[in-house]
This record gives sequence, structure tokens and C-alpha cells, in this order.
Amino acid sequence: MKKIYLDHNATSPVHPEVLEAMLPFYKEAYGNASSIHSFGREARKAVEASRETIAAFIGASPDEIIFTSGGTESDNTAIKGIMEANASKGNHIITSVIEHHAVLNTCKYLEKHGCTVTYLPVDEFGVVSVDELKNAITADTILVSIMHANNETGALQPIEEIGAVTRAKGIIFHSDAVQSLTKVPVDVDKMNVDLLSFSGHKIYAPKGVGVLYKRKGIKMAPLIVGGHHEKNKRAGTENVAGIVGFAKAVEISKRDGAVLNKRIAELRDRLWKGINDNIKKVKLNGHPDKRTPNTLNVSFEYVEGESIILNLDMEGIAVSSGSACASGSLSASHVMLAMGLDHAIAQGSIRFSLGKDNTEEDIDFVISILPGIIDKLRQMSPLYPGD
Repeated sequence: MKKIYLDHNATSPVHPEVLEAMLPFYKEAYGNASSIHSFGREARKAVEASRETIAAFIGASPDEIIFTSGGTESDNTAIKGIMEANASKGNHIITSVIEHHAVLNTCKYLEKHGCTVTYLPVDEFGVVSVDELKNAITADTILVSIMHANNETGALQPIEEIGAVTRAKGIIFHSDAVQSLTKVPVDVDKMNVDLLSFSGHKIYAPKGVGVLYKRKGIKMAPLIVGGHHEKNKRAGTENVAGIVGFAKAVEISKRDGAVLNKRIAELRDRLWKGINDNIKKVKLNGHPDKRTPNTLNVSFEYVEGESIILNLDMEGIAVSSGSACASGSLSASHVMLAMGLDHAIAQGSIRFSLGKDNTEEDIDFVISILPGIIDKLRQMSPLYPGD
């Protein structure tokens, strides 16, 4: 059976060139980057070269790059670290209702420990209003955390405009950019951000490595304490191979990204046209234009998303109903509900997220299989009124 993977927003395969770059740091160059002997110095050299590569890619300085275990740790470090270090200035956070749970649950945790949080609504396209953000700011507002690209719809938030507001008010601005890095331009100065979170396994690098960009001069307490790693910003022995892999994935994106993203966007649009032309009662979720090139979220009326996923899986096609971190939940997506979708329609939403290895043949196969699956499931639904 042919296998078609359309769940790259959950995780991506490690690029062969990334794996090749990493292997020496598991085999020959396996030193601890904190050791002063030749093995350690070789590892340290690789870590610092990777830091420079990643910093240059986003318009930052190398000393503004902190290596972490992934996006969740980066989000936690940014939000908890900023609130702890700046507690004397206030206790108010502004975020949005469509954030990844790494942000939402961190904010909920802080609410239990004396912070107040404003959760901004979104419009029908899943986009935050800059005016509503302005109105939410108080004298106690320390931090704004709004994601760059939504993991379920790919919708892009008005980060530059939000950053201009926070910069003028002297408020620290963090953005979860896990789903946007390498898919759309990321420039820390143009975006007016103070902190950005990234994750390796979303960009064809391995799981278990991430990055937190922190602008110079921003006070932030470390989330993990111990040794003097990462200039006292994140304790723990560096994942040298993972860091090298992350930097290599960034290098590949710099080389191939423009052409790849254009091709993927064409495949995404081909998939949507095939769905829209062949299946009735479907809805495109998210912004039709301002979104990442690889993400397509569609609601199929009168059908549960989980049933679609399982039926597609039996045909060798992997898709998702939202965030992989929430895949064990049977409740409707919080993102879909926040956009105003009826609960039943929200439960019928599917996320197709494409990647570098997908082809026109893959998309055409999905288009040929999906209408029959939807029709079969609708015929089983007591809510389906028929054609």
C-alpha cells in the first residue's frame, strides 16, 4: 500500500542531509560541549557555528539564541521566565484563544500563581484584532504572547502590527513561531518581537531540539537551572547532534525554501480545489490568503473528524484533526470553536499539512479516495439530510 503523509504540522521526517550532518556527532565527535579537551572543543565549535547559522537566518545575533528541547520548552521558558523576572512591574499577560496548548496551559498555570491573563478572541478567519489587543493593555501588562502561524489553520497573525504596539508601550512581546519558521519569512527586527519559539522537528530536523530567540536586554529567568550552559539561560548538556541538525535544516531552507514553498502551496491549492469540486457541504477554515503555504484545514459537515482520519489511514493516508498534542481528546478543536464554527461542524474538521516529499500523484490519490469516504460516513450519520 502506498503511504501518503499529510501531517507535517505534527512532525516532519528528518531530511537526509540533516541526518548526514548529525551522524558524526553520535559516532566520532561525541564530546560534551562543556568539556575543555579536544572532543569537547569540537562539539562546542559545532554548537556555536550552528548558533551563528540560525541567528543569521532570522536576523538575530548569535548571543540571542538559546537552545532548548523544543517548542514547548521554549514557550514555557519565555512566558514563565519573563513573568518571574519582571514580577515587580506587573502581573498581566495578553494572549489569544487559539494558541497552542504549550502557551495556553502555561498561562493557565500562571493564573494559579497570581498572574492575570486576557485571552483575546479571533475573527472568522482565526485572526486577532490589533485594536482589541490595544484595548486589553493595562498598567500591569508585562507580556503579550501571540503565535505567528496557527498550527491548525496556518493563519498568520498581524505580528508586525502587534509588535509595533508593544514596542511603543514598553511591553515584552513573545511569539510562538514553531509553524512559521522556513515556511514564511521570519525576521526579528521586522516583526518587532522580543522572543520567538522554534522547534526542530517541524522543519525536517530531529525531535528533541528547539530554539528560543531572546532579544538583548530582555530580563528573563531560566526555566531549567543547574550548570552554566547557554550562558546561564538554560541548564543541561547541549543536544549537539540535534543542534547541528537544526542548523542544517535552516541552511537547506535558505537554499531551497522559496522554490519548495511555492510548489507545496500549489499542491495545497490543488487539494482544496479537488475537495471543493467533488464534495458538497465543505468549508475552508482559516484565512484564505494570509496563511502558511502547506496548511489546509477543511470541515466536512455531518461527519466526525476522527472517522475521516481512521478511514484515510486505512488507505495509507495520514492526516490530522488538529494539534497532535490534543489528538487524544474527543472534544472539538478550540481553534475551530474560537472561529465561530458550530460544535458539530468543528468536530468534522481535518488538517492536511503538506511537506517536501508530497507529489501531484499523492494529492490526486487523496482526491480520488476522499469523496467516497465522506459519502459513506455521511450515509451512516443520523444527522445527514441527504443530497
